Amino acid sequence: MNDITNPSYLRTTQDVYREAALNPDVGLCCTTTPIWQLPELSIPKKMLEMNYGCGSTVHPRDLVGTPTVLYVGIGGGMELLQFSYFSRRKGAVIGLDVVDEMITACAENLQRAESENAWFNRDFVDLRHGDALNLPIADSSIDVAAQNCLFNIFHEADLTKALAEMYRVLKPHGRLILSDPTCEQPMPAALKADERLRALCLTGAIPMQDYIKRLTDVGFGTIEVRAKRPYRVLAPGQYATDTLLVIESVEICAIKDPMPADGPCVFTGKSAIYYGSDIIFDDGKGHVMTPNQPLAVCDKTAGALADLGRSDLYISESTYHYDGGGCC
Repeated sequence: MNDITNPSYLRTTQDVYREAALNPDVGLCCTTTPIWQLPELSIPKKMLEMNYGCGSTVHPRDLVGTPTVLYVGIGGGMELLQFSYFSRRKGAVIGLDVVDEMITACAENLQRAESENAWFNRDFVDLRHGDALNLPIADSSIDVAAQNCLFNIFHEADLTKALAEMYRVLKPHGRLILSDPTCEQPMPAALKADERLRALCLTGAIPMQDYIKRLTDVGFGTIEVRAKRPYRVLAPGQYATDTLLVIESVEICAIKDPMPADGPCVFTGKSAIYYGSDIIFDDGKGHVMTPNQPLAVCDKTAGALADLGRSDLYISESTYHYDGGGCC
């Protein structure tokens, strides 16, 4: 981020992660998901110590066909290494960061990874100095883009710009994988304004539906909510809040599909089950169900089915765990 236009809170963020690059902080941003265990994958100890994320953006089903991957906010390089596991070609994985010290530390970690993994070549990863708000990447050139616990730091206008930049560089039907904290309760103004707490991925969290709307507003036609887990609590007496604030970690995939005429397809883990006496149930809109066979449906379809008022249709609540196979 250029110093001329760099707001104070972004400079604070850079300072926090500059220090984290020079002196790894294991507890800085603990992931809530297990580390991927894959055959012949060895993750160097220092990479694990620098795993500054709140979930995972590496999903094998997104990574077929050795895609070109863009990862913004590289940390210690663990997810760059994991992405390389699926795209084993020169420059297949592009890692961008604005903190030079983090790039240097990440490069050293990747050299360690090369010595520990017979399959890994350092040339698989292209490390660059780059800004999430102005990506140095050509339009429609990326298959999979990802960020882990970075975009929640941005203020409103900057978040919109960062999401629009990711949309711009993705190919048609490309995928943006995000792992970020969210909070369903209003964040007190004093906490939102605390630059260090925002940099630590605590007080920039917004409600999940607000996050999803920002994604669809920039053009993503399909949204998958793949996970939602407890992440942190901000307690009265410890932080400037009168109520206990619960922060969750979500994993979301936004797909650059064309926007449907009736609005985006947002999958939050709902299913429909037909339990009537007919051989099939056909709603006339492309959704065909056989008795007692669950069909994953987007929230839009779930609402339309519920509006039919049928006594032989069951619509589940959101599980916030969606792994494909849906209605759209």
